[in-house]
Amino acid sequence: MTEKNRAELYKKLPGALIPWYRENARDLPWRKDREPYHIWLSEIMLQQTRVEAVKEYYRRFLDKLPTIESLAQSDEDQLMKLWEGLGYYNRARNLQKAARIITFENNGVFPSEYSEIIRLPGIGEYTAGAIASNCFGEPVAAVDGNVLRVISRITEMYDDILKPATKRYVKTELEKVYPKEDCGDFTQSLMELGATVCVPAGSPKCQLCPAEKFCLAHRSGTEGQLPVKEKKKPRRIEERTVFVLCCEGKIAIRQRKHAGLLAGMWEFPNIAGKLTAPEAAAVAGDWGCRLAELEKETFRKHIFSHVEWHMSCFYFRCEETPADFYWAEKEALNGRIALPTAFRQFLPEKV
Repeated sequence: MTEKNRAELYKKLPGALIPWYRENARDLPWRKDREPYHIWLSEIMLQQTRVEAVKEYYRRFLDKLPTIESLAQSDEDQLMKLWEGLGYYNRARNLQKAARIITFENNGVFPSEYSEIIRLPGIGEYTAGAIASNCFGEPVAAVDGNVLRVISRITEMYDDILKPATKRYVKTELEKVYPKEDCGDFTQSLMELGATVCVPAGSPKCQLCPAEKFCLAHRSGTEGQLPVKEKKKPRRIEERTVFVLCCEGKIAIRQRKHAGLLAGMWEFPNIAGKLTAPEAAAVAGDWGCRLAELEKETFRKHIFSHVEWHMSCFYFRCEETPADFYWAEKEALNGRIALPTAFRQFLPEKV
């Protein structure tokens, strides 16, 4: 396909997608207004997380922290508890860093231009484009995997969508056709089409697509072959042994180092490697725990983006509480203390 022919396909997108979007858009809470804080928060939450899962997190977060200023002034325990279960906790920390810049350095005013928005911590090209186009009418594309899949199929493009050059190319070509008066709706229409119709796994709902008549992949029957992306390397597997130590109605937890995976989060004591029950008891004894009994043992897996934890967990009842740990009541773990999902899955029903 020539560049001229491909450019003609891009030109058809606003006229086909915007009317379709206005009739078929999902009713999502962050689409109720054009408030930058709301769009920003939703886009950060939606990274690596399903829409249905985000809805309740979004509502709860705004109930507790309704403004950028309140986010800037929140303490870390509250912030982490509101984010508990969403994972990728640096997203929340970067949200707060950016909120503090806006509150204390920018007089509480959210920057209105893409070039300024993208300078905020934790905001990349996609999120900056979503905010700039939706909230401020700037003709800047927000290109993510959904959008790249839509464009790959409509233009029958076989370039690897994981390559930065491919993303830059699509972004540039889209911005050439952005409608000046409907920037936000065009951005949303591309996202919506990829999320609900031009879906992955080779099963797009072409009969519902507003681009069906001019989609080259649909015409050629190559929808299932697109988009092209290099296969990811297999995740690294790590064995870990987790200790749920209970004493007098309290459970031992500790805080992780402030760097690396789950930085600064609370966790149950754990070590690298897979131990037997006698070996685990010996380790707990070395920590200063006088063990009364082993109540049970279990095994779980937890998947991060690049590593998979295979977790053996031993539940010990203790007669003493070593000072090296923080001993928390279960009510605190359910209330103010945030535990990552990797460890929360081991929280006992009874202490």
